[in-house]
Amino acid sequence: MLVLLPPSEGKASSGRGAPLKPESLSLPGLTAAREAVLTELVELCAGDEDKAREVLGLSEGLRGEVAKNAELRTAGARPAGEIYTGVLYDSLGLASLDTAAKRRAARSLLVFSGLWGAVRVTDRIPSYRCSMGVKLPGLGALGAHWRTPMASVLPEVAGGGLVLDLRSAAYAAAWKPKGEVAGRTASVRVLHAPTRKVVSHFNKATKGRIVRSLLTSGAEPKGPAELVEALKDLGYVVEAQAPAKSGQVWSLDVLVDEVH
Repeated sequence: MLVLLPPSEGKASSGRGAPLKPESLSLPGLTAAREAVLTELVELCAGDEDKAREVLGLSEGLRGEVAKNAELRTAGARPAGEIYTGVLYDSLGLASLDTAAKRRAARSLLVFSGLWGAVRVTDRIPSYRCSMGVKLPGLGALGAHWRTPMASVLPEVAGGGLVLDLRSAAYAAAWKPKGEVAGRTASVRVLHAPTRKVVSHFNKATKGRIVRSLLTSGAEPKGPAELVEALKDLGYVVEAQAPAKSGQVWSLDVLVDEVH
């Protein structure tokens, strides 16, 4: 099982660990594309601060994020699972998983990123600010920048099993499963049951809980149909729509009344 996650906008501090080693990150086929984004982002943020804030879409109160980006090559690095914070990651609670569940997380979770493309939760990265929606002056829109390298790398990473896609729209645009991979991919929405609308807090928190439930239960669904049954066994209310034709993904709606 491969689980595709969005990053969090907010991130923990880098800490005092050893600095980033780009060559040590997972998915080495993305190295050149990562280096291109990293180089331009550092140069941008080390230059005109106001221009950098405009490009990155940062408010006046987030000026410190520009300085942080300028130091990415020398800042301390920590496992990505410790860097990403926010509602989804709080509900996932990686740090409190037992040893077996942590091993499953290291093997199955892949976090998409405007800067790194995609990383494992065990990859050591510094704290940064660069969403997939950013359009860098040189490279252009990051979503488009990542599509070609992702198309060559991700199908192999997906292997032959289930792909559980929990990404938001901006990150989903960087790689869309096609062909045979699409047929074993399930894209999940979380809906507030009484209104059948997507509500941000319900969506993020429930996605984190879903991943935690799968990791702690040891469930290993082989495909979308098995995932539906696994989630129902774990207490979730799920409505599934199989693809109408080959080359399309499954659509799963998880209905939630409230989040505890």
